[in-house]
Amino acid sequence: MVVAVDAMGGDNAPVVEVAGAVEAARRWDIPVILVGNSERVSAELSRHQVEGLDISIRHASEVVGMHDSPSDVVRKKKDSSVRVAFDLVKNGDAHAVVSAGNSGATMAAAMFVLKRIKGIDRPAIATVMPNLLDQTLVLDAGGNVDCRPQHLAQFALMGAVYSRHILGKRQPRVGLLSNGEEESKGTDLTRGAHNLLQKAGFNYVGYVEGRDIYNGSVDVVVCDGFVGNVVLKASEGLADAIGTMLKQELKSSLRAKIGYLLARPAFRRLRKKIDYAEYGGAPLLGIAGTGMICHGGSNTKAVMNGIRLARESVVRRVNENMVAALQGPSRG
Repeated sequence: MVVAVDAMGGDNAPVVEVAGAVEAARRWDIPVILVGNSERVSAELSRHQVEGLDISIRHASEVVGMHDSPSDVVRKKKDSSVRVAFDLVKNGDAHAVVSAGNSGATMAAAMFVLKRIKGIDRPAIATVMPNLLDQTLVLDAGGNVDCRPQHLAQFALMGAVYSRHILGKRQPRVGLLSNGEEESKGTDLTRGAHNLLQKAGFNYVGYVEGRDIYNGSVDVVVCDGFVGNVVLKASEGLADAIGTMLKQELKSSLRAKIGYLLARPAFRRLRKKIDYAEYGGAPLLGIAGTGMICHGGSNTKAVMNGIRLARESVVRRVNENMVAALQGPSRG
């Protein structure tokens, strides 16, 4: 089960990509192909102990920047690291791709090289967020700004399948994000999607609000990419702000410092629960293959867990189950 890693994507490439690949290969015996400038990647790899690890390098002469247009990447940068990584999957040399680079370019390359699953109009970026009980899957988290009702209905189905087979939810509760739970609320988009989802073959629970993402009352939250990306970035900003304010308060007095020492194990558990690196990356659902998009500022742990999650998605046959859900009467 080989995972191709875009070694030139992300803010700290190829340092964290190489380190994450080494850790994934060492911990879980996952074969990895590092795709990128072979000279730079090889030099970085030489800093690690890799004897006995199944790690290889595939040269790619071009790099995609965070400000590159996705369409230009597909048309003009045919030897970019992310494009070559998906080519490896298409040719059967790898089974999944992990990239911390330009998410729009990653989606465009995936769609161009691997195409979409039949029955899915637009792939979606799904992100796992912590809640009071375990986890909530939110999609789309930024792949599609302008959506139609049928797109949200397709996101819901893909989220239900992923939640069941990867997050272990037997009958995932799927909600549509709105500004209230009443059917009169929402927009033309959400009302149209709501009408479609009421006929769905999975566990659709209706409109949900932003607070429901975190209280554990729903397993999958569906929205368009504009709203989803705002939710994601606002949540990240809030988590960072709370962490900073908490540190400031804990340093404010001797009593606070003593209290921190006593509660340190609890703070560590909390930090782990809200750390994006623990979740690895956001699966790109709807492509005819497996792609994982990591945060641009990912560290070694995030890349390592992204590789693990990519392998897990292939092993658990997420795409095959999605195709079956689209074709059969029993969905998700």
